[in-house]
Amino acid sequence: MPIRIGQIGTAHAHASGKMAALRRSGDFEVVGAVEPNPGRRAAAARKAAYKGLQWLTEEQLLNTKGLQAVAVETQVCDLLDTAARCVAAGMHIHLDKPPGESLSKFTDLLHEATRRSLTVQMGYMFRYNPAFQFAFRALREGWLGEVFEVDTVISKALPASGRPQLARYAGGTMFELGCHVIDSVVRVLGRPERVVAFARHSGAHADELRDNQLAVFEYPRATATVRSALLEVEGGQRRQFVVCGTKGTVEVRPLEPPRLRLALARKRGTFERGIHDVPMPAYVRYDGDVADLAAIIRGEKASDFPPEHDLAVQEAVLLASGITTEPGKATK
Repeated sequence: MPIRIGQIGTAHAHASGKMAALRRSGDFEVVGAVEPNPGRRAAAARKAAYKGLQWLTEEQLLNTKGLQAVAVETQVCDLLDTAARCVAAGMHIHLDKPPGESLSKFTDLLHEATRRSLTVQMGYMFRYNPAFQFAFRALREGWLGEVFEVDTVISKALPASGRPQLARYAGGTMFELGCHVIDSVVRVLGRPERVVAFARHSGAHADELRDNQLAVFEYPRATATVRSALLEVEGGQRRQFVVCGTKGTVEVRPLEPPRLRLALARKRGTFERGIHDVPMPAYVRYDGDVADLAAIIRGEKASDFPPEHDLAVQEAVLLASGITTEPGKATK
């Protein structure tokens, strides 16, 4: 029987993609969506992902008979408060990223969800990318040896019209884009000992948006770098995630559609010593998130990204973005 789910918010950049994935899935029955802003609701209603969908108030949605889960897709500043109401109503949630600027509020959300045996699935978009899955498996099975370096880049050329929305947040492009690869850095190396952030406003724009950022993550025997800029021409083609170990390296570049190169010191599985361009299966972004969420809700598996991981990621994202981890005190 399909799991009954709804969506709250359409303002997030990933909102329509998540709705489309939910409606493609045979695992879920979408009962409706909530968007209190009339302009946003009208704009969403014109998109194919929302065609024919019932529009509800939040109260109506959360009181829908048999509802088990909610996708929270509001503006970033509203994500945590909305998610807290959903958890209080007994719902599993898919929560888009980054989950606000308050580490303490996010911590409280995870603790309450855990207390209620509810899952919080974060919307970092590379978790189910087949190239990242390959990298995680290679690491888990010892192919790469001891990791000493992770190097990531996630940039794009953002039009001037898109800058005011991001300028609302002190963390800039590292907060908005860098969080996706920071999630994977923490998956590979764990919680960093220290994060050093470098932020620049490099664009010729009359705003204070941090549009060119670098963060260095320090570990006892490794370092990781995360770069994110909003000024790079065809930046999507140079997005990369590279994991270097003492016995092998995985290089993913670009990230979507993923292309993967593997270097090995000796034979592993079906791969001989040397360098290999590894074919990647076709995939549609978000379909993996949806399938995994269904399996977790049905009790078929535990999450591969437990609350401890998500909390370490949020702390790292805030530090890499130059935002204090004290609740409610963002600094530029």
